[in-house]
Amino acid sequence: MTVLSLRNGAQMPSVGLGLWKIPKEDAATAVVDAIKAGYRHLDSACDYGNEVEVGQGIAQAIKEGLCTREELWITSKLWNTFHSPDHVSAAFEKTRRDLGVDYLDLYLIHFPIALEFVPFETRYPPEWFYDPEAANPVMQFAKVSLADTWAAMERLVDEGSVKHIGVCNYNTALMRDLVNYARIPPSVLQIEAHPYLSQTALLSFCQRNDIAVTAFSPLAALSYVELGMAGQSDSVLSEGVVVDIAKRLNKTAAQVVLRWGIQRGTAIIPKTTKPARLIENLSLFDFALTEEDMTAIGALNANRRFNDPGVFCELAFNTPCPIYE
Repeated sequence: MTVLSLRNGAQMPSVGLGLWKIPKEDAATAVVDAIKAGYRHLDSACDYGNEVEVGQGIAQAIKEGLCTREELWITSKLWNTFHSPDHVSAAFEKTRRDLGVDYLDLYLIHFPIALEFVPFETRYPPEWFYDPEAANPVMQFAKVSLADTWAAMERLVDEGSVKHIGVCNYNTALMRDLVNYARIPPSVLQIEAHPYLSQTALLSFCQRNDIAVTAFSPLAALSYVELGMAGQSDSVLSEGVVVDIAKRLNKTAAQVVLRWGIQRGTAIIPKTTKPARLIENLSLFDFALTEEDMTAIGALNANRRFNDPGVFCELAFNTPCPIYE
């Protein structure tokens, strides 16, 4: 396992288990199986709706002696409805208690989108609609600046509740602004990144500013087919260049694509609940891609974004919400 070194010398494992879309009933087992397989990086979020069960898996793994808490890197995320500085601490504490841990290694702002507060007792996780029972449900935006939310995140670090903070789904302009006003600089940016969406300029900006990058959906369309947001024909795993490299190296196409992500300097968080796939997705360190391989896979870039609020919010939540040009 390789690691990404953060600005303060902390080390984040390069491969983690993405917990998005893992059903509650499978989450605890998936976490235990992943830790047994060698994973030490778990990527969670309030919005995934399975943090209690993830916490049960963490507790079971520690109880069985598979790892210690200190050996794990646990990430979670602040949801859009909790951006107000008045709600950041409570949202964090809810996540921390659900996961059953004393601290988080990394806490991220999930989207640069502030929505009106929804109390825990009304609905948790709050999701996107302000009132899903309304005749015409929509998202309801809140007037909260990203700078105010970041200041509240910084206070979590001051209190010792979280070791590192960062953001998700920010573009280069937002990152440039953030590093200018942050008292505590962001340790990590988590973005959609894969051969169809290489985000080379944003990755370069982060590397120059000592910000680690985690790529979600590193296998591209596979995360979105079941949601109707992509088709089987969108799979990067069937691209000729990927298939040819996989045959030459006697690796799977998925391993080639994941290795591309690791080798360009990002952490990756593929999701699976299958024990064999957990091992496959972690078996990336006994081979390397050549410079020619890296260039050929990078040439697949088409700026194809699958997770775009500017698209899915209007289609699914009746509310235009573009955050990318």
